[in-house]
Amino acid sequence: MTAEIAQTQAPDAVPGPAPRVDSEVGPLRTVLLHRPGAELKRLTPRNNDQLLFDGVPWVDRAQEEHDAFAEVLRSRGVEVLLLADLLVKALHDDRARIAGVHSAVNERRLGIDLADALRSHLSSVSPRQLATALMTGMTFEELPAAEGASLVRRMHHPHDFAVDPLPNLLFTRDSSVWVGDRVAITSLAMPARDRETALTDLIYAYHPRFAKTGRAYGAHSAPVEGGDVLLLAPGVLAIGVGERTTPAGAESFARSALADGLAHTVLAVPITQERATMHLDTVCTMVDRDAVVMYPAVRDNLFAYPVRADGDGVVVEGPVPFLEAAAEAMGIDRLRVIDTGLDPVTAEREQWDDGNNTLAVAPGLVVAYERNVETNARLEEAGVEVLRISGSELGSGRGGPRCMSCPIDRMALK
Repeated sequence: MTAEIAQTQAPDAVPGPAPRVDSEVGPLRTVLLHRPGAELKRLTPRNNDQLLFDGVPWVDRAQEEHDAFAEVLRSRGVEVLLLADLLVKALHDDRARIAGVHSAVNERRLGIDLADALRSHLSSVSPRQLATALMTGMTFEELPAAEGASLVRRMHHPHDFAVDPLPNLLFTRDSSVWVGDRVAITSLAMPARDRETALTDLIYAYHPRFAKTGRAYGAHSAPVEGGDVLLLAPGVLAIGVGERTTPAGAESFARSALADGLAHTVLAVPITQERATMHLDTVCTMVDRDAVVMYPAVRDNLFAYPVRADGDGVVVEGPVPFLEAAAEAMGIDRLRVIDTGLDPVTAEREQWDDGNNTLAVAPGLVVAYERNVETNARLEEAGVEVLRISGSELGSGRGGPRCMSCPIDRMALK
């Protein structure tokens, strides 16, 4: 293996009440992060586009920036769980090991003999070594020796990936979403991220901490990603529909949430299908009970289709202006909007650098990238405290503090 995983182990028992998330801004108690590791060192100019990065990050600096991000959260009393630690613990369960190995070995790509050799090898290593292989991937050069000749091995370059790395694990927001006291394992749209949900799924299934956690939605339903899901208020969800979440995915998620009583209104929000606006949280995030930070270019043309339960089915309305529909569903007069940037050029630059992608630690208290100077100034002018972090290397995958965090437990709003 080419990397070591951080040694700190997450606690096994849930402290206090069972995890629950009913809003975007309730005081954050527990969050899931992934400290970037050797999977980022797999990125090269030849493969970074395929692996969804805009550049090749300086990994040591990315780790420093991520450590600082985690420390900012801890300094505000937030418990930080690291995905790699949870994965190692889960893989002590034989059922998790079987599921992890199955997710990594593609027999159609490797051929029967090489796949059998890899399965045998991965089944024999320690949980920590297996976790490393699942996250970092393996090249053909790193595969265990197999008896006899292998045409597959011979015809691949030694540095080609036999098991793809998962550099986007950094963005823990996308592969699972907590709604109420349940977790939804999502279905990621891009092939480079397909295996991420398999790892998240086995963590929630086999880590002792989540033994009693209920499930919402289904990971094998149509594509929906966590960056498109906003918990505007208890019982009110917004789901972006664009590059990563399909209309079928949004409908499946909505039907599940409504049927389980986790929501009374789901707003399906169409967004432009392009890299700069890959998720709803790249153009809009909650920063207070009644306030969002929003990219001004979409403010007046963002619409929503309200979806509500109707007996055993649903009723779909709209389209109606998003801000109006959100305020009505939330039971408030209006949703305050804090625009990013003072002019179109600044707004576009800061939107690209995730100026809208803030993580609320509490109402009116958010984490944001320090580089978005104008946006952060406007947030503070509106009474929102900003905890600034560096993101020069973390941002190369086009994700901000919200993208890099999956809240597992928030206090209820008073």
